[in-house]
Order: sequence, then C-alpha cells, then structure tokens
Amino acid sequence: MAISFKLLAIGITGGLTLFSLAILSRILFGIIRSRFQQDKLLDAAARREKHAPKVTEIPTRFISAGSKIQQSEDIQSKIPEESNQPLESEESTEPLILESSSRQVDELSNEEREEYDVRDQARDENILSLRLLVDDLFEGDANPVDEALSDEAQVQSSIELRNSWIEQFETPLNEHATFIEQEKVGSGIMVMDPTDVENDDFEERLQREGGKTGTVQISLAWDDFNDLDLHMFCPSGERIYFNDKKSACGGELDVDMNVRPTSNNAVENIVWTQNAPFGIYKVGVHFYKHHSEIDTTTTCKFRARITVHGEVRNYSGSITHGQAMQMVTSFTLSQKNEDSD
Repeated sequence: MAISFKLLAIGITGGLTLFSLAILSRILFGIIRSRFQQDKLLDAAARREKHAPKVTEIPTRFISAGSKIQQSEDIQSKIPEESNQPLESEESTEPLILESSSRQVDELSNEEREEYDVRDQARDENILSLRLLVDDLFEGDANPVDEALSDEAQVQSSIELRNSWIEQFETPLNEHATFIEQEKVGSGIMVMDPTDVENDDFEERLQREGGKTGTVQISLAWDDFNDLDLHMFCPSGERIYFNDKKSACGGELDVDMNVRPTSNNAVENIVWTQNAPFGIYKVGVHFYKHHSEIDTTTTCKFRARITVHGEVRNYSGSITHGQAMQMVTSFTLSQKNEDSD
C-alpha cells in the first residue's frame, strides 16, 4: 500500500511538472512573440523617420458619398504619426471617414508634372541600380523546375526559388520600397467607369482563391500570366507584401498569385478582417516577373479595388516591366468628429 501511494505521489508530481512546463512554454512564447512584433514596429517606425518627407500634406477629405468637404487640421490629431503602437479603430457608433490623400499625375500642373517626372526617373534608375529585375529567375539551367511535377509542386518549387532570391535581395527591395513610400502623387490610375465595375469579376476571383473580406480590403486583378505584387504601406510603418504577409497591426496578404504563370485572370488580396488602424494607407504595385506566355506582354494593365467599411473605390492602371514600384494611391481612415459637418 505504501508503495502504491508513493507511485501515485510520483505520478502526480510528474503531471504537475509537465503541466507547469506547458504553462511556462506558453508564457515564454507569448513574450517572444510580443517582443518580435514590437521590434517590427520599432524598425518600421525608424525606417520611416529616416526616409519620410518632413512636411505632411493635409489630405482632401471625402465623406462616404464621395463629395468634398472642407479641409481641416483637426483630423491630423486623430492620425498617429510615427507611433510604435498604432491606434486601432474600435467598434464604435461614431461614423468613420475615408479620405483621399493623393492626387494623380494627370491632376498636376505643368511644373508639378516636370518635378514628378524627375522623381519617377530617379525611381526607375533606383530599381536598376539595386539589380531588382528578375528576368532570369526561372530561366536557364541554374534554377530548373521539373515539368513532371504537379502544378502545386511546381508552384511550391517556384516559391522556394523566389525565397532564395529574397534572401539575396531583401535589403535592396526594402530600400527601394522606402524610396517609393515617399511619393505623394499617384502614378496615373483612373477611377473605373461604373459599367466596367459592374462587369468586373473581382468577387468571383476572390471566392475562387479563398480571399477574405474585412473592414479594410485592397485587391489587385490583372488579365495575363505576369506576376504583379501588391504592397501595402500601413499606418504603423509596416509593409505587407509577399515576403511579409502578416503585419502586427492586423493586416494580411492572403492571396498571392502567379509566382509561376498559372493564371491569366489573377488576383491578390490584402485584408484587415477586424479592426483596422486609423491613419494613412499607401497602395503600391510592383511588376515582379514577366512570364513569356501567350498574350502576355511586358506592359500589364491592372485594376485595384479598395473597400473600407463597405465603401468601395475601383481604379485601373498599367505598369511596365522594368519600372519602379508604382505608388498607385493612398487613403486615410479616421474617425469623424463633430466639427467635420
């Protein structure tokens, strides 16, 4: 009997030890994860502080119906500047404002356009100097892909090749993105005609690929086999793209297509499924890889859709392989105050 009690005591002690280790492991994991997210935000904030323009323009403001309302500096007090902890939009009965904060090149004066063209040329030269064109990523004998593999296996193999490229070029790619983020003028996209929007198949593509919806959603669609990439510059200072698909502020790239030329009706999607942070969002498009397929040229037309708390804006534009990443547009999410009326 004494032996049985002794064995029982040992068993209980062992169980408690395992239970304690499990709890300790979860605590340590939480601490490490929290510090990792904080470090990401600190790095992003430091990068923006170093490279961002010193003067902040007050955006032209729109109410949900799209009509202009008077500019006001009051809204700036509600937008976090370079904060390590982004202000999150909480569930509230207060109405939200989606503001337009970028003009397009066709809205510029002649003098402003000349200045923009100089900046645009500098961006194109920057992407060349950093050797960020990837014409040979999937060609030649250096990185062969076994055609006998299944489509899924080929895509996985291509992702591995791209990850290898990123290991070598992640630093210059981040440098180029920071350079692009300074631009305040959109690259010339157009608001889509209502008829074109009605006939667009954005929803079908997103459903096909399992794309999520949420409070803030940015989607990109194009109609050839090229590999375009969607980049989102978040209010927190983070950038969501194919190599950093989830941000500490809650955003996620959940659809990333055409690493291999698998579709000529591709779509990508970045979404905040729950509360999105207040502040300025900037949308960038990068022509990552030209795939030599039928009806696939080095100039690619694309469409972008921005959905914020049910308000939808549709745009169209184009980008040529070899161009710098394009700053497509930006918008500001803020909370309406009493002085906005």
